[in-house]
Amino acid sequence: MRASRAFAVAAAACAVVGLSAPLAAAGGDGQGGNGPINVNVNPQSVHPGGTLTITVQGCDRGGTVTSNAFRQVNLSDSRSGTATAIARINDNATPGQYSLAVRCNDNSSVASAHFTVLSGRGAQGGLGGSVGPSSTEMAIGVGLVATAAVGGGVFVARRRRLVSGKV
Repeated sequence: MRASRAFAVAAAACAVVGLSAPLAAAGGDGQGGNGPINVNVNPQSVHPGGTLTITVQGCDRGGTVTSNAFRQVNLSDSRSGTATAIARINDNATPGQYSLAVRCNDNSSVASAHFTVLSGRGAQGGLGGSVGPSSTEMAIGVGLVATAAVGGGVFVARRRRLVSGKV
């Protein structure tokens, strides 16, 4: 008797799953399209001022992408099934975890994805202006300028003597 009950429960579960599968594949909201799926953000971590590339499937007629870290951007129309958008992170975005929301033009459903804004420290790409000259470097520079000034003065003085005939 226990086996027959278990068989009945298993048959009912299979029937429920089998009947609900076509509804899930049909989209369910009746607005034409499955809505945004497979939202990918590349790169996952970005500095303020950097750019993100967002790719979405299911938004054949474009859509919008919104987040607190960047201005609203539009998804491209997609003939191939994958719509894209490029978003520039605000320069004043605080470091941390952010989410974005994707909404298709032909569907009211929303999908989301997460990304991280890293701290915006500038890189020291060499000594050109990012580090002030030391006192030794200043002394060498002053000495070179003084030597050039004296050498130029001597050259001009000698040239005057040659032109005026006084050798």
